[in-house]
Formats: sequence, C-alpha cells, structure tokens
Amino acid sequence: MNRLVLLNIARFLLLLLLQVFVFNHINYVGYVNPFIFLMFVVLLPFETPGWLLLLSSFSIGLGVDLFTGSLGVHASATTLTAFLRPTILHQLMPKLEKNSTVQPGLNFMGLPTFTLYTAILVFIHHFAFFTIESWSFSEIGYTLLRTLFSGFFTVLFIVMLDFIFRKK
Repeated sequence: MNRLVLLNIARFLLLLLLQVFVFNHINYVGYVNPFIFLMFVVLLPFETPGWLLLLSSFSIGLGVDLFTGSLGVHASATTLTAFLRPTILHQLMPKLEKNSTVQPGLNFMGLPTFTLYTAILVFIHHFAFFTIESWSFSEIGYTLLRTLFSGFFTVLFIVMLDFIFRKK
C-alpha cells in the first residue's frame, strides 16, 4: 500500500476514536457538540473516486453511529456531505488540476479558502444531521442554533488541527 492510503486509514481510525471517546463528551448547553470526524471527509485527496468517497464517508459515519446509538443519522448526513463535496470543490477551485497526490488543507488551499470549504461541508452535515435527528420542522429554530454553534466549533477544531499537523 502506498503512503497516502495508509495515512487515510490511520486518519479514519484516529478521528473515529477521537470523536467517540473525546468529542462526543463535549456538549455545552445542548448547542455545542463538535463532530471532528468530518475532518476525514474534508481531507480526502481531491482525486478520490466518487464511489470510494461515498463508501468511506458512509463508513466513518456508521462507525460513529455504532458507538453512539444514533441509528444511521451520522452515516446519512456524512454520505450527503461526501456526495456534495466534489461540486463544492469545483465551485471554490474551478481551475483545480486533478492530481491524486494533492490533498485539501491549509498548505494547498490557504486559510480563507480552506476555512470556507470546511465550513460549507460542516454546515451541510450539521444541518442534515440535526434535521434528521429532530425529524421535525417545528423545531427549525433549535436545529439552526445547534447547526450554527456546533458547526462553528467543528470548523474551528478542524482548521486548528490541520494547522497543527500540516507539513511544513
């Protein structure tokens, strides 16, 4: 296996464990619950085939679901996020050269573009997740507040972690 595949397998496992054992225990005032495992979807290489992007995103979402008992809510929201990811990348970076060795991140995209890209993916996931979780549009205000606050802290953690672990 090449280095990039091993890196993504290790990232998958590490982020899943961090989510389950650390970040799932952060629930501030019912509005803030960061989902750091989304960093896996955010950082997959640009040239990841669509089927692999969807399958791996579904798998990490299902892994979180299995540990938290959320009955497929993470799996569905994460798969939706992965489905929309190529379109978002194309809109933000229309002249992106398809190169399997390049990964999204601060090094390649720069802080403003990477933060915007991460925020869009995170807010798509969070809105889908909290909407499916509540299963009611009567609580749309509460859903939007949870999406906003949890999304903000998720984006903050993802950008900080990418900054800390990026290659110099």
